[in-house]
Amino acid sequence: MNVKEIQALKGKRKITMLTAYDYPMASLVDKAGIDMILVGDSLANVVLGLDSTTKVGMTEMIYHSKAVTRAVKNALVVGDMPYESYQVDPKKSAENARRFIEEAGCGAVKLEWFDQCPEATEAIAKAGIPVMGHIGLTPQTIDKLGGFKVQGKDADAAKRLIQEARQLQGLGCFALVLECVPDRIARIITEKLSIPTIGIGAGPWTDGQVLVIHDLLGLYERFRPKFVKRYVDLSALITKAVEEYKAEVVGGKFPGPEHCFSIKEEEIKKLKDM
Repeated sequence: MNVKEIQALKGKRKITMLTAYDYPMASLVDKAGIDMILVGDSLANVVLGLDSTTKVGMTEMIYHSKAVTRAVKNALVVGDMPYESYQVDPKKSAENARRFIEEAGCGAVKLEWFDQCPEATEAIAKAGIPVMGHIGLTPQTIDKLGGFKVQGKDADAAKRLIQEARQLQGLGCFALVLECVPDRIARIITEKLSIPTIGIGAGPWTDGQVLVIHDLLGLYERFRPKFVKRYVDLSALITKAVEEYKAEVVGGKFPGPEHCFSIKEEEIKKLKDM
């Protein structure tokens, strides 16, 4: 998948997107036929155990993006730009975005809306780097939003979201993530834009959907947003498997003969005089 192919899907079929942070998970997601894989800064929470996405930086994001791109053969890989890479100094946004493309092998980058987002977005787009926007609930600036709350719930707030969406499209974004937005507002934005919208907690009328893979698989138990659908509880399955392993090791059942390597008896006899 490339950016043009993603854009061509608008109005034809729904676009699928999931996160991945390492080689084995990215390989599985890619084999399942997902259109886009986001190496999300949610890495901070679901992989590194941090309490904020602002605490993960370029070192971690490039490292994990490289692992993902090694595995992916078909999906468009999008590198999520961490807080330090563009919000601390927007003038460095294009330079850091280029690292996702040239060092990590990503096909595009994503950045969240903040006060100087237009400046950063324009710089990245002018550098010839495909950029995806992100409006609504923006975890990197959650302190300014009053916490994890739905955005655009009144007319004035909804108008701001619509204006942000139009502005990002005009600055060259190839697609736009809408997070925690009322479904009817997401529908209005989707209909007004010529670029695809990807929803997460934004209802069924966006052009596509994205979820954090750990939420979908039941691997992250500290917090589950309302918009998450858990398709399997791998946490329980993994715990059960590990408990069985422990019991078999303690009970002497593992390893069994089928897990061992043999040696000829005559070779053992040669060792008796040692």
